[in-house]
Amino acid sequence: MIGNNDPLAARFAALGDPTRLAIMNRLIEVGPQSAGDLGELADISAPAMSRHLKVLHSAELVHREIDKQRRIYSANPEALQTIATWSIGRREFWTASLDRLSHHLSPRTRTKPHARSRNHPPVAGPTGPRI
Repeated sequence: MIGNNDPLAARFAALGDPTRLAIMNRLIEVGPQSAGDLGELADISAPAMSRHLKVLHSAELVHREIDKQRRIYSANPEALQTIATWSIGRREFWTASLDRLSHHLSPRTRTKPHARSRNHPPVAGPTGPRI
């Protein structure tokens, strides 16, 4: 059962929005930014940016510091590390699964199926015509 209090699920949900993902990319690449500076990145209203930052903050993806009248946001490396750790564990699984699938399919990809000629009728099998 998926719990509402799962921090990893909340982080993935927060990053599922393209604007929030762009905000996180900006914070990771450039460093701490004010809400106003981040608003210029996405060209959205201040209230909309505030809502996006609130979602990122609730998912613990960003730290927020108050500097006089400005709020400065920065990426939370610990939260990003939990996503990276989860992803690396799944990468090993998918790499092994895709390798097995590739091995399973490789003999079939070497031979081309024979094209049926228009002059040859379908072959009847135990359950009816095979086309």
